[in-house]
Amino acid sequence: MALSDHFRELRARLLISVTAITVVAIGGLFLFDELFRLLMGPYKAAVENLDGVNVQLTVNGISGSLLLHLELAGTAALVLTSPLWLYQIWAFILPGLHPHERKWTRIFASIAGPLFLAGVALGYYTLAKGIEILVNFTPGGVTNLIESKGYVSFFIRTLLVFGIAFEIPVFVVMLNLAGILSGKTLGAHRAWIIMGTFVFAAVATPSTDPFGMLFLAVPMIVLFMISEVVARLLDRRRAKAQLNYELDDDEQSDIDETAVIDGRSSLDPDND
Repeated sequence: MALSDHFRELRARLLISVTAITVVAIGGLFLFDELFRLLMGPYKAAVENLDGVNVQLTVNGISGSLLLHLELAGTAALVLTSPLWLYQIWAFILPGLHPHERKWTRIFASIAGPLFLAGVALGYYTLAKGIEILVNFTPGGVTNLIESKGYVSFFIRTLLVFGIAFEIPVFVVMLNLAGILSGKTLGAHRAWIIMGTFVFAAVATPSTDPFGMLFLAVPMIVLFMISEVVARLLDRRRAKAQLNYELDDDEQSDIDETAVIDGRSSLDPDND
């Protein structure tokens, strides 16, 4: 494909993703009450465990309530349509793969979406603990006024960080399929990857306690180990397939020296 064709395909896939997110977001506006109860779940759970800290969630500005509706509906749409736009990313890369590698498309589509949703669910589960720890830093006698916009941004960032983190092993396997990253390379840098995972989890998690970090780091490491095993199996399979199609320089060719040409043996001295 020419470069212009790639850009046209990218535009088409972006249009599909944006359209789906917009349609679901519009539907989310009609389900705002249910989404708002879901949004307030971690906040209420955190407030119940606070000891002597005054905290209040506020909406500031004339347009603050409208922005709250739009941000919440957009977040819900981004999460619910994740299997679709993740598939669009993979489908855009798919033409660069060999035909025998394209069968992984269905596997990628069936795994990437659920993994993202699992990461979002884990982030939602740990969010209450993170809010509780951060709000507990409020000094005594001081009321902590939490702006709704800041809380929604904090909520969205946490869910997206957990969701995207769970996608990293899938993209590792995808890079292996494309021949960019081998299982041997992953094994050689395993210790650094594990250390980097803990650093990433410590920075990305909303709370400062080690439990929130472990909630993100441990599943990521397990998924990375699985992706390394898959990458090694794929490398071994590709190496085996290559041996079946290539002959060693010193290997004898399967040529029949007694082949008959025009009814005479090729070894016949009188045969020219």
